[in-house]
Amino acid sequence: MTGTLDMGVQLAASAVRFGVFYGVNQVMDRQARLLGQQGSYKPKRPVPSRQALMASLGELFLADAANVRRGIYPPMEQEPGGIGELAARVRAMMADLPGALERRETGAADSARSEAPAAGLPDYYVQDFHFQDGGHLSDVSSRLYDVQVETLFYGAANTMRRAALPAIAREIAGRDQRRMSLLDVACGTGRFLRQVRTAWPALQLTGIDLSEAYLREARRHMAELRPAAWLEGNAEAIPLADASQDIVTCVYLLHELPQDVRRTVAAEMARVLKPGGLLVFVDSLQMGDRPGWDGMLEAFPVRFHEPYFRSYAIEDLGRMFNELGLAVEATSLAFLSKVVVCRAPR
Repeated sequence: MTGTLDMGVQLAASAVRFGVFYGVNQVMDRQARLLGQQGSYKPKRPVPSRQALMASLGELFLADAANVRRGIYPPMEQEPGGIGELAARVRAMMADLPGALERRETGAADSARSEAPAAGLPDYYVQDFHFQDGGHLSDVSSRLYDVQVETLFYGAANTMRRAALPAIAREIAGRDQRRMSLLDVACGTGRFLRQVRTAWPALQLTGIDLSEAYLREARRHMAELRPAAWLEGNAEAIPLADASQDIVTCVYLLHELPQDVRRTVAAEMARVLKPGGLLVFVDSLQMGDRPGWDGMLEAFPVRFHEPYFRSYAIEDLGRMFNELGLAVEATSLAFLSKVVVCRAPR
């Protein structure tokens, strides 16, 4: 009975999130039209209908609620800070919209280079992903990032991240979580690590990210929970020992990396895994995953300044992981994301 109630609570919460962020999405679109800057790129490949998108989104929410009913992980928390904090971030996002649209219109995507932390960081990283002012390096960006992606994905971004949790749950089942370690590569603002912490309070957690501003937001976001270890560093050279992690997760990173760097980072994730350890990877759909949706993937890097997305979209991930000695155990789709679960050799 408790599981069924939890499932109902989760479905209701997902419906509310969808309603809120779908509404914000429509307001943003209207503002873009009023400003005369909707974006003119027309994809050559087919794009999904709104009905197909909504049906897939509904499947995601149902699968998430079913996992809650089975006790795989707890219901999703309310927005941190409540409705007041969310409203403040939405207002800030709306205020930033004209500048973001202008940057998209002019193709300007280098404001991150003027940020103080940019010195010494890789060129591929120091640019304005998503046309955000300051790229991933500014406090403004760290405050707006999550509300932007939730608006873009109709309130489903956190739910898509949660698609990684069942594989983690299977790995931890029957083991002492206090003796297990999990590294989240490119942890960003800590939203995924918070979900892991609320599901497994005693797990040893580490997050690594290149952005000092995003790590500050992650620390703030998880301040009242059992602490994680935070590393400011490049995933091309993870500052952890070989075979030191039971689980490595990587959520929405590889599509923002050039192909050679993508393989270097994947090799580092494999290096720090213990023998038999688990890699859980979540990122965007790729070309052909949902054939009628390829036009959306074609348009995405143009509309949101993702310069390495095209190479990611056609990358043979299974081959890449296999060449690093990782065996792909499972691949699944979660709305606009895909989940790949790999195992290190024992």
